[in-house]
Amino acid sequence: MADHPRRVARALLSVSDKSGLIEFARALAGHGIELVSTGGTAKAIADAGLKVRDVSDLTGFPEMMDGRVKTLHPNVHGGLLAIRDNADHARSMKDHGIAPIDLLVVNLYPFEATVDKGASEDDCIENIDIGGPAMIRAAAKNHHDVAVVVEASDYQAVLDELNANKGATTLTLRKKLAQKAYARTAAYDAAISNWFAGQLRIDAPDFRAFGGKLIQALRYGENPHQQASFYKTPDRRFGVATARQLQGKELSYNNINDTDAAYEAIAEFDAKRTAACVIVKHANPCGVAEGKDLAEAYRKALACDSTSAYGGIIAFNRTLDADAANAVAGIFTEVIIAPDATEEAIAIIGKRKNLRLLLAGGLPDPRAAGLTTKTVAGGLLVQTRDNAVVDDMTFRTVTKRAPTDAELNDLRFAFRVAKHVKSNTIIYAKDLATVGIGAGQMSRVDSARIAARKAEDAAKELGLAAPMTKGSVVASDAFFPFADGLLVAIEAGATAVVQPGGSMRDNEVIEAADAHGIAMVFTGTRHFKH
Repeated sequence: MADHPRRVARALLSVSDKSGLIEFARALAGHGIELVSTGGTAKAIADAGLKVRDVSDLTGFPEMMDGRVKTLHPNVHGGLLAIRDNADHARSMKDHGIAPIDLLVVNLYPFEATVDKGASEDDCIENIDIGGPAMIRAAAKNHHDVAVVVEASDYQAVLDELNANKGATTLTLRKKLAQKAYARTAAYDAAISNWFAGQLRIDAPDFRAFGGKLIQALRYGENPHQQASFYKTPDRRFGVATARQLQGKELSYNNINDTDAAYEAIAEFDAKRTAACVIVKHANPCGVAEGKDLAEAYRKALACDSTSAYGGIIAFNRTLDADAANAVAGIFTEVIIAPDATEEAIAIIGKRKNLRLLLAGGLPDPRAAGLTTKTVAGGLLVQTRDNAVVDDMTFRTVTKRAPTDAELNDLRFAFRVAKHVKSNTIIYAKDLATVGIGAGQMSRVDSARIAARKAEDAAKELGLAAPMTKGSVVASDAFFPFADGLLVAIEAGATAVVQPGGSMRDNEVIEAADAHGIAMVFTGTRHFKH
């Protein structure tokens, strides 16, 4: 027959996650399938009153070495790997007393979860599964004859096929299960190898692998003709992947990308120190501010560029409260993300059915180590996360005039924001709020001009007599290669500047600042973001 059904006579079950196990085992037994199992799985099945054969009966060897050796045996792997229609294989099975195993159910030792909870090195190593991946790969290779299940979520699909095919599985299902099986062991090995690289502080291992678990199949990617999906990695980091969506439409690829940008930016603002808000549009902040509370921070952030904020992403660094929830109701917003929300705030947002509300459970640590990746043609670029934080930097004054305390506060704020804006970046800030943002330009001087122009547009919209760049400070994510960008900022009204420094023309730029009575500080840290 075209779909090559295979009758399941014997199943081997060995799982660390026992969710749904007993119901599944009982259903298998109902089809007359012999159950073979190991250790705790066998005990759980037997305690449920089901007949189960211990794997040691199959191998003729007891479990040994604290359970490290129990399934690594020809009677197990022969039963999984034997090609049923191959006469030589059938003869070997008969000669050596090897019984076929038609269904393998294995989920692996919880290595990722063990690492995630900060367990000791010894505990992590003990949770590296050996027999499980070996059996999974064997069964998946022989998917022509054997079905392999690595997740409890697939139990029902197997039972549906057994019910529909008089106790048999189809080749179509077995191939799907085999694909998932290999992906699971690949992701598992990737987590282990990356953990070892971290333990050994190896920055560039000879081989690098990454794996993840599907969170969501997306409607499309950046554009409707692109396919996309969202995966969770073992990285312990609060954000979109950890968030609970309380309401609103399904997140799109662009929603997820922009929300991640917003939440990473808001994490720069310690919630114990200040309330803060970040508004993002197309992965760039279009307004950022601190305030005495979230509502004030939002209003200050919105004032920077209310036009771009339309249809944007709003991130807060504290529990969303009713005042902040009411404040955001005045403009169309795609997503709000915060660590948590009050019941009153949830009810307020609930009146806007299409607005997505995400509660991430905490803020990501901006100082935490981690890796970021980017694909290029035929390759993968991997780097450590930019975890340089303003609070850890020394601002070195290089001009005749030092910044005032108020200017210094704004300079730190502006450079904190610059880290999360696409290069070339220019940020004008005043009173702990952005008042002009220039992002992603090929020329730094163009970024300075665009940011100043957007401040002029905001002033007109707000009915101000002058742009808020008058008396502002300016931050540049990288050094000024020439004085021209600085001169644009001075003309816009900036009185103090923060930049990394390091240009061969630093002296020329410093002289221009001194000539206009501008304070300038160097950080020694660059924040390119491409």
